[in-house]
Amino acid sequence: MKFSKIVLATGRRWLAVVLALITVVTLGGCNPSNFKTEAAQVPYIVDASLSDPNSFNYIISQGSPDVLGLVYEGLLSQNGLTGELEPALAESWVIAPDKQRIVFTLREGLKWSDGAPLTTDDVIFTYQDIFFNEEIPTDIRDILRIGKNGLLPKVRKIDDRRVEFTVPEPFAPFLRYTGGLAILPAHALRESVITKDSAGKPKFLSTWNTDTDPKQIIGNGPYTLESYTPSQQIVLRRNPYYWERDAQGNAKPYIERYVWKIVESTDTQLLQFRSGGLDAFGVSPDYFSLLKQEEKRGNFTVYIGGPEMSTTFLVFNLNQAKDANNKPLVDPIKSRWFNNKAFRQAIAHAIDRQKMINNVYRGVGEPQNSPIYKQSAYYLSPEAGLKVYDYNIKRAKELLLGAGFKYNAQGQLLDSEGNQVRFTMLTNAGNKLREAIGSQIKQDLSQIGIQVDFTAIAFNSLLEQIDRRQWESYIGKIGGGGVEPNGGANTWLTKGGLHAFNLGPQESQPPITGWTVSDWERQIEELYIKGAGELDEAKRKAIYAESQRITQENLPFIYLVNPLTIAAIRNRLQGIKFSALGGALWNLTELKIIE
Repeated sequence: MKFSKIVLATGRRWLAVVLALITVVTLGGCNPSNFKTEAAQVPYIVDASLSDPNSFNYIISQGSPDVLGLVYEGLLSQNGLTGELEPALAESWVIAPDKQRIVFTLREGLKWSDGAPLTTDDVIFTYQDIFFNEEIPTDIRDILRIGKNGLLPKVRKIDDRRVEFTVPEPFAPFLRYTGGLAILPAHALRESVITKDSAGKPKFLSTWNTDTDPKQIIGNGPYTLESYTPSQQIVLRRNPYYWERDAQGNAKPYIERYVWKIVESTDTQLLQFRSGGLDAFGVSPDYFSLLKQEEKRGNFTVYIGGPEMSTTFLVFNLNQAKDANNKPLVDPIKSRWFNNKAFRQAIAHAIDRQKMINNVYRGVGEPQNSPIYKQSAYYLSPEAGLKVYDYNIKRAKELLLGAGFKYNAQGQLLDSEGNQVRFTMLTNAGNKLREAIGSQIKQDLSQIGIQVDFTAIAFNSLLEQIDRRQWESYIGKIGGGGVEPNGGANTWLTKGGLHAFNLGPQESQPPITGWTVSDWERQIEELYIKGAGELDEAKRKAIYAESQRITQENLPFIYLVNPLTIAAIRNRLQGIKFSALGGALWNLTELKIIE
């Protein structure tokens, strides 16, 4: 399973498969002086991530750092300030009056990073042979499916520069999705799609892993992979065949090298940034005051945007299926707790989110109640009728007692059969903010008699546990989604790859039996399908408002706090246009280094 988020992000890979579930990709790195030993110094950025990538295959990759966002791009891009669609590989597009046909015209003379021509054959290959190929597991198909029958768009080559997409019925995000997905090289990957391995699966699934020589990875974005040293760094170089040029005809991007350092602790990244050796750092709220005081001395600027376009949550495993050995994925006793709506609502009331804002987020945040971001026109506010769960221990206990739970003499919560309510809660190690959230939730739930065994584990280990569906609860983060609600379709379609709380059968995975879907899950799915097919904006807003009401009533995710978007950027990096939508580096190809 690809545990990822289909993201309407900005920048080079504005509609991408990005993992923001557990780890926020921070901006940081190590001392750039390490790179000054080269005979010819070139402009560079040093950035950082909490973990290594797990693949260099665009479809397979599900981890951070998202270096492939710099290696690939699609037909269109999105302006990080306005959200408007802009030309990328396609120089123009024409939409039919019925809005069910789009013709894109590619730029003339496009090339891949190895110098091979990039034509509409690559667009056709990417969609028909990869995105639409049922033998290749990808969440991308979730957001491209249209209507109740889940039909996919049709794509047709007109000539080497023009390609046509059509849909069988109205599809509101049609332009964003056909234009935003990365285009992959047919000449380099077609054979791997056609050829099967010993298990009968396309060799594509094992192509371009992290043990591949990075120089063999062929892209079309502003950068190409140059080298990768596990647990240390990834180095990217400017793509000599990238299409973009400035008004004077100079090649973009201006910055020659981009270095991702693997720094597995946000505290360590902070120390490195403060020492003067880093170019950028994604500022969590607990670091904000300190860095704001040091702007002048450190020769950097702290940029503040609006609320993060992400959701941070506590989620329980509601899956009632059994694995291939007929063993329940979740302990049946605990599964009964987790699948009890009153239990989840009690948990929501027992978490003191204002304390979390004050202590963990240092006041730089606000309660979060919806999977749709505040920047979206489809967001339903509490004032407009969205249900919220204020901190209320009394109400939490009332809900539990009303659902058949009880307390013993020691104040421990027991279920109706006398079992003590105790479960594990996971998050990824190295993220100081996430670990602090977990510690508070553990303490908060102890106030209603629940014992939580909280553990922070390695990022990739956490992904593996989630992938096997053998977890009880975890604290996660899903980022991206964008202002288009259908960006979250792979979360809310019942068979979507991000339907984490009740993950159904997935392609290329061992079978599970007895998987069931609740009525409210199906209601949300139907609303997302209906919303994607509705072109009337007022009606779309009403549809997504209802989906948010159902979500908050049933709490598949217990949303926590939404912080402001903050980044500290060295002043040597010129041209920053910071926003919550685009972040710090959405216009990377325009940035320059001023020493």
